[in-house]
Amino acid sequence: MELLPQATIDGLLIGGIYITIAIGFSLAYGVMHIIDFAVGEWIMLGAFLGYYLNLWSVVDPFILLPAIFLVFSLIGYLIQPLVYRVISGKKGNPVLMGLVFTFGLALMFRGMALTGFGFYSHSIPSAISQDSFFLEMGSVFITIPYVRLAGLLYALAITLVLHFVLKKTDFGRAVRALSQHREASGLMGINAKRISSYVYGIYVGLSAMTGVIIGSIFTINAQMGGEYTILAFFIVVLAGMGYLAGVPWAAFLLGLVQSFFLIYLNPSYTLMAVFGILFTILLISPKGLFGRGV
Repeated sequence: MELLPQATIDGLLIGGIYITIAIGFSLAYGVMHIIDFAVGEWIMLGAFLGYYLNLWSVVDPFILLPAIFLVFSLIGYLIQPLVYRVISGKKGNPVLMGLVFTFGLALMFRGMALTGFGFYSHSIPSAISQDSFFLEMGSVFITIPYVRLAGLLYALAITLVLHFVLKKTDFGRAVRALSQHREASGLMGINAKRISSYVYGIYVGLSAMTGVIIGSIFTINAQMGGEYTILAFFIVVLAGMGYLAGVPWAAFLLGLVQSFFLIYLNPSYTLMAVFGILFTILLISPKGLFGRGV
């Protein structure tokens, strides 16, 4: 039981990273109803841009986050019309067409990354990467790495900002209307194409920033995208497809499960346990933890 506080803190810190992986994915699905299989590759490309900017400028990666967001938001904004054209076609299933198109994007980005960056793993050094502070709880000392705490605070800040934008701004009301009923929102004067472009740009920018944070905590390589695509998909399905408020809870649950398996049980069974939990919850509540998903 002495390891329980440390396992809990580690799980929450890991969950913070998972929030940033999935929250943009959930937002894009809620508006465009697209399951983007390229989410892991956006994370990977953002990580590599952060790595090289840090290498060339020696600027701390956390200071680079706004620049990474702007660059990839613009890329997402420019690519979204292609995605929109694919999923809005009269022939075929829009969800399936979106899956196929984004899967193709993921393969293309991965191939380009392997060609350009090679197979080697890298890390993004930060001024806080090696530092930690300690909490004393009786006879138990809890270690909290500064870089993971920064990732958690970043995740909570992004969540609060998105909550404010969606609830308190005209843009947020347009996004919510579009996610609830596309045809009715169009009749009310909402430009679905333009709003979708903004949302997709925000999603890509958030994913790319997450890659920089992941690179400051773990290592990055050209083939890392598949793992994070699976994690994002798991969290969004568990939270409820398109239900943004459920993402933090699902991410923290996944982080705690992973942490407890790493400390108390066999780490090799973590993925099996995660999907066992997902399967059980979906049997009970097909719309996710809170029954609010699509």
